[in-house]
Amino acid sequence: MKLTDLRYVSEKREKHFNKLNIFSQEDLVRHFPRDYLDLTRTDTIASAYHNDVILTLCEVLNVEFNRFSKRPYVKALCRQGDYLFTAIWFNQPYVASKLDCGEYLFYGRVQNRYGLGASMVNPTFERADNNLKLKGFVPVYPLTGSLTQGAMRSAIRQALGNVKIESAIPYALQKKYNLVDLKSAYASVHMPVNAEGARLAAERVAIEEYFLLISAFKIIKGDGETARINSYSATADDVKNFASRFPFEFTQGQKDAVNAIYSDLKSPKVMNRLIQGDVGSGKTAVALAGIYMAVKSGHQAAMLAPTEVLARQNAELIKKYLPEYNVAFLSGSTPAAEKRAIKKGLEDGTVNAVCGTHALIQGDVQFADLSFVVCDEQHRFGVGQRASLTGKGGAVDTLVMSATPIPRTLTLIFYGDLDVTTIKDKPRSRQDISTSIIPERRYDDMLAYISSEVKKGAQAYFVCPKIEGDDEGTVMSVTELYEELSKKMPGVRLGLMHGKLKDKQKDEVMSAFRRGEYGVLVSTTVIEVGVDVPNATIMVIYNAERFGLSQLHQLRGRVGRGDKKSYCFLLAGSDSDVARQRLSVLKNNSDGFAIAESDLRMRGGGDFMGTRQSGHVIGDLKNLRFPVSAIFTAKAISDEAFSGGFDTSALRQAAMQKYNKLKDVILN
Repeated sequence: MKLTDLRYVSEKREKHFNKLNIFSQEDLVRHFPRDYLDLTRTDTIASAYHNDVILTLCEVLNVEFNRFSKRPYVKALCRQGDYLFTAIWFNQPYVASKLDCGEYLFYGRVQNRYGLGASMVNPTFERADNNLKLKGFVPVYPLTGSLTQGAMRSAIRQALGNVKIESAIPYALQKKYNLVDLKSAYASVHMPVNAEGARLAAERVAIEEYFLLISAFKIIKGDGETARINSYSATADDVKNFASRFPFEFTQGQKDAVNAIYSDLKSPKVMNRLIQGDVGSGKTAVALAGIYMAVKSGHQAAMLAPTEVLARQNAELIKKYLPEYNVAFLSGSTPAAEKRAIKKGLEDGTVNAVCGTHALIQGDVQFADLSFVVCDEQHRFGVGQRASLTGKGGAVDTLVMSATPIPRTLTLIFYGDLDVTTIKDKPRSRQDISTSIIPERRYDDMLAYISSEVKKGAQAYFVCPKIEGDDEGTVMSVTELYEELSKKMPGVRLGLMHGKLKDKQKDEVMSAFRRGEYGVLVSTTVIEVGVDVPNATIMVIYNAERFGLSQLHQLRGRVGRGDKKSYCFLLAGSDSDVARQRLSVLKNNSDGFAIAESDLRMRGGGDFMGTRQSGHVIGDLKNLRFPVSAIFTAKAISDEAFSGGFDTSALRQAAMQKYNKLKDVILN
């Protein structure tokens, strides 16, 4: 059903919906709220923590508009009892004409730090009279362009009356597990009576989604195994001799992973395996052993990495440990003449192994005998991108690796089509990283300590969440931080890296940092994945509360790569209980899998399952908050549906439609 069939949705407005990946009314009802406003209760400014988002009732005393500032703003002086505070709106001049003296409801973020008094930044507002438009428990949606909350709510209410929503779960199992009608659950997600109603409805929708995905993976695993056509002559002794090339003994986890790959390559079915390991567990060495098995057997191997920095780093490792083979590095910035030579070598078989970025999946890259593919940091690639590379060979064996710890409760969803090997242990030489939460009053002391350590030869990362700051003033940009540190750390040479730099520039900065030319690297999260600088021993993370715990653990894992003691300092922009609780989990824990479990419990399943691949959301549960128990319930129902004598023909069709939609999202 078309969006323009809805009242008040013009072709112009439809384009704004499209920017949110909403192209039909079916998509619209799956655009879930990112939050809810509980308009049955209000909070006071005086009791709010810095960065809390609250609804508050106050009196506006005065309104002024400064149109000549660098960032034009409207400022209101407000009173709440005997407490005075300001509300400010940046780049929203229309507020001046809509706001007058009198009582208002404000909803927004509180700024309350450094003893400067409280303020609210860019709050939404409504005059507090008897004709409030917003009442009760109200959904808040992700928006873009000129879309407003009112327009989104109106469109979704209309679409709920038009879209056919039916459960694929057999009716007998719906009754057995006391599942409410699916369409009613969708209505309660978008128009809940209270928080408990929204939670129960979200759980029901999540059960349906996971039931379909788990069922699809059952079908794929049962029907989709491919017979082996590539044979491997490398022996167990060959692999053992290769492992002895490393300056350390493989851990038991690494040995188990190598043995699993060896067994897969000797089996009658093509390998499709995930190696999952925490930061620093030695996954790359395991992957090199697999590449060695392929090239030793006369085949070609390819390793795909998400960034040029990581791809080049991996290529150097392959060359180091497989010196008897012709190994190439291919990326978008590879000079044209060199690209032609590498492509020719891959096509005629004189290049045995190649490591590269997305350049490897281009149509003009052909292989003589590609049999083994490694996809590093698998969560950065989509199913379609993996398939583009494996499709360049016949029945290619695939090894995907992820350093993002996924809780056991979720591996069956993320990797239901893969066999999973988890490396739990770490090399003995690795020391735990000391993690501290730094209060504002100790900030300058921390900088002084780091400056002294850098001048002694240490190296440090300073990480910001954004390239640019925000109008609310809650996030320092990476360029602002670079300028501040340049003044506060005299005598220390700083490098700057972020996503807007070209790949060649990022590679140059990272290479210089690795050579020790910079004592400090100021960066966004582009250094999160796989970057290995053994001399870097200090990690500083700004606005740490804005990251997920697993991402913080990944960033922390950029230090402690050598045998020196390393440190991680967390700077929080929020004093809330939730922020302190989350950061304390990281401070007191070094096990990435345990941290991921805690992250999942605290953030809810919807946030965790909003993981993105290729810039798109996997699944339709982004923003939907539901308990993790929904996954177990979905698995139990799926197991029973396939083993309990039910007619699964309609279920199979619905499950594969869900899976194919998922693949299409990633491919596009």
